[in-house]
Amino acid sequence: MSAQMLPVVNLDVFQSSSGSSESLQECRKAADALIVYGALLLHDSRVSEDDNNTFLDLLEDYFNQPESVLKQDERPELGYQVGVTLENTEKPKCAAHEPCLDIIARLDPAERPLDISAHQPDPKCRFFWKMGDSPPYETAFPGLNAENVVPQASELRERWSPIMDRWGWAMKDAVEDLGEMVAIGLGLHGDTFRGAGKYGPHLLAPTASDLVKYAEKDTILAGFHTDLNFLTIHGRSRYPGLNIWARNTGKRISVKFPPTGRYLLVQAGKQLEHLSGGLIKAGYHEVVVNEDTLQAVERRKAQLPDRPLIRISSTFFWHLSSDYDLAPIRALQDRARALKGHPTGLGKVDLEEESVYEPMKVGHQVQNELRHIALLA
Repeated sequence: MSAQMLPVVNLDVFQSSSGSSESLQECRKAADALIVYGALLLHDSRVSEDDNNTFLDLLEDYFNQPESVLKQDERPELGYQVGVTLENTEKPKCAAHEPCLDIIARLDPAERPLDISAHQPDPKCRFFWKMGDSPPYETAFPGLNAENVVPQASELRERWSPIMDRWGWAMKDAVEDLGEMVAIGLGLHGDTFRGAGKYGPHLLAPTASDLVKYAEKDTILAGFHTDLNFLTIHGRSRYPGLNIWARNTGKRISVKFPPTGRYLLVQAGKQLEHLSGGLIKAGYHEVVVNEDTLQAVERRKAQLPDRPLIRISSTFFWHLSSDYDLAPIRALQDRARALKGHPTGLGKVDLEEESVYEPMKVGHQVQNELRHIALLA
């Protein structure tokens, strides 16, 4: 496993000096980081660690409720795209998806993810809280644009919306600004991605893993997979365990934030891969229980013995609008083709044959992906 740090992109530079040569250099750095790694660390001084901690506390309290209470917030008829998804529901797509299994087989054995071939659903829960603006037109995908679910417990209900919205908007602002930087860095108009996702069903999407119930080393909490959306952004979790794969090397990287400072992790998703014609590939990742996870559990037990031992991921999924026509941007697809076989190592986790990105509505792409992971019939 690599100890390599991901590239750090400074959003403050873009915010303070947009249009300057320094800002343009930072935009190119952001685009190159996603092309090469599929991920980057984003520094944004607007982000508050206190807001993240308040958010994590709220979600620990929520997922500490009995399953019978949580189940009231399930919406399986909507593909679980709002409300809660309980553990052992979502299946890692790569467990039975041949192209993904081929990628695992091509990795060096020492760099492969933990074995997901048993096809078991992930032992994680999740909550989806919509953060998008409702489209001013009738969408063809109402199930992907449904109203939010608010928990009923009195001790949670009053705090829920303000805390979720405060942290959700902070991450939404950061990832949208980064999307503008990436567009500029790729030679596109700055509003290309932001405009395409103006009415996207963006989701504040914390996942929860019970670290009392699932505390054995090498337990898979989220099996090897990519995200189906455009860009995923994460705040700090209290428990390590996220591994990502760098596209340029095929090496497994244990994600580590700088010890202090206002940083967020950003990963490319399938919608960005599709729109860029494969120039930027969706980043593969897994979440597992490792030695660092277990050490964090022991520290937490010693420091705050009365708090729930639940790993919460501080995650936000940024989507393109459901009715947007998803097709590769020609200039980016041409660049992707030119990079095939590039000696820097691009393609270590790519398939040999060229991927085909058929034109489709974003909503159809999302529905297809949800079927692969057992969230939609």
